[in-house]
Amino acid sequence: MKTGIDSGTDPSSPGVVIPPRSTVRTTKAGQTATGATAGNAYDRTNHHHAIELDALTDQEGLSWLLPSEVDAQRRTDMADPYYVPTGAAGHLLPQIMPFRQRLQQKGFTFSLTYKAEGMADIDGGIRRGMDYVHEFTLQMNFDLGKMSRSLDGWTIHTLVMNRAGREVSHDLVGDYYVNLMEVYGLSGHVVAHLVDFYAEKKMLNNRLDVTFGRMSLTHVFATSPLICSFMVTCSAPVALKVDPGFAVYPKATWGARARFRPTRDTAIQVGAYEVQPLADGPSGWAWASETPTGLMLPTEFTWEPFLTHDKLPGHYVVGYAHDTTRYPDALGTKPAALVAQPGRERSAPMDMFWFESDQMIYRMGGRGQMAGGYLMAGYIHNTPHVASISDEAYGGISFNGLIPGRVTDRLGILYSWYHVSDRKREGQMLAQDAGLSLGSTVRGPQTDSHVIEAYYGIDTCPGLLIQPEFQYMIRPGETSHIPNAAVVGLKVIASL
Repeated sequence: MKTGIDSGTDPSSPGVVIPPRSTVRTTKAGQTATGATAGNAYDRTNHHHAIELDALTDQEGLSWLLPSEVDAQRRTDMADPYYVPTGAAGHLLPQIMPFRQRLQQKGFTFSLTYKAEGMADIDGGIRRGMDYVHEFTLQMNFDLGKMSRSLDGWTIHTLVMNRAGREVSHDLVGDYYVNLMEVYGLSGHVVAHLVDFYAEKKMLNNRLDVTFGRMSLTHVFATSPLICSFMVTCSAPVALKVDPGFAVYPKATWGARARFRPTRDTAIQVGAYEVQPLADGPSGWAWASETPTGLMLPTEFTWEPFLTHDKLPGHYVVGYAHDTTRYPDALGTKPAALVAQPGRERSAPMDMFWFESDQMIYRMGGRGQMAGGYLMAGYIHNTPHVASISDEAYGGISFNGLIPGRVTDRLGILYSWYHVSDRKREGQMLAQDAGLSLGSTVRGPQTDSHVIEAYYGIDTCPGLLIQPEFQYMIRPGETSHIPNAAVVGLKVIASL
């Protein structure tokens, strides 16, 4: 039997993990024991980016160390997926499903998604007001094995998007590190921004998956379905989003990644990606104008246990990445402030470490990995010498079907803490003591900030999800000059 550890990520919404192949299923995925549709209802015709890998061995890894009464995987594996839908199950236009299915049989799948976010500052921050952003995504997948037997195992992935709008964090709240709205940043106002154009090959009897081309690191690295159900942390924790070398969706770069499963409950992936400044090539098409600065080398290990007779799934990820680019000292370049301390400034490469975890603590019913309540927590650390945000920690809950009769709705609450590099703060203090400006967006030496986010996703009808949002930020701008800000809004996702 296969586990869900080898799930991949839907490139139209990073972090939304697509289910792996499964050979045994006692209840249909997306249904409870009574047959009611659960929060993980899944339509394979709407998604394509699945890493369906068999384990190199049928043995267990870390789960083997657990007592037999705790390790449910000793008896059987879960056969259904770990993911959070990007929208309500189904499509707004079910009439075209026969057409979709015919195309899928010939090796072509597509989806068109609309996502809109409106957020208003109702208290604190810089001023009252509201901002709006939207995103149109067209993703296409070409299964070359269905088009030609000689190309079996090959797939081409493409994704084009349009984004427009303004960010509430910058305009109204007063923070320039943390984007409180998911659909913002990196791509700019481009009519058709190219995100993905890469090939995927499964080999060694479906035991090794390799991708290469233009893609984002956060399709598979440092992300998870539960993280990406929150606006602030999608498609990766903020401390990684602000790192210049970490190509966060929708920023894409040239790269390659290999993934395999040593045991049923573990997975390993490694990659190599070209590093470019985050603002470089905002359209995604002008490849010749991009300026490579180094090489990003990420690696990640995942353990997925299933605990007790209730088969409570957990997902524990440890990752590390080294960026060979030499970045300027976070101390800054302030000759007047550093004249008495010559030689203190030096460039250096950047290292990134991340730990992400979630564990189901109760099961609502059925076999679905998302049909119940999760606890989640994580920590990120960057090289303080050259990083802006050196540390981040988060913790929260995610409940599916909390309200009786609303089994497809999801409630999420997440607390995040962000710490500005002590090195950067020291440079700001030196510059301030020398009477130098810290810039128009910095109100003083920066320390840390906090964000509390809560949402309730409502599966209103096939193909439409409505998600009310509340966010409370403490110390916007990472100083005490702005004590707090309260933001409310609404996210709408429609799948055609």
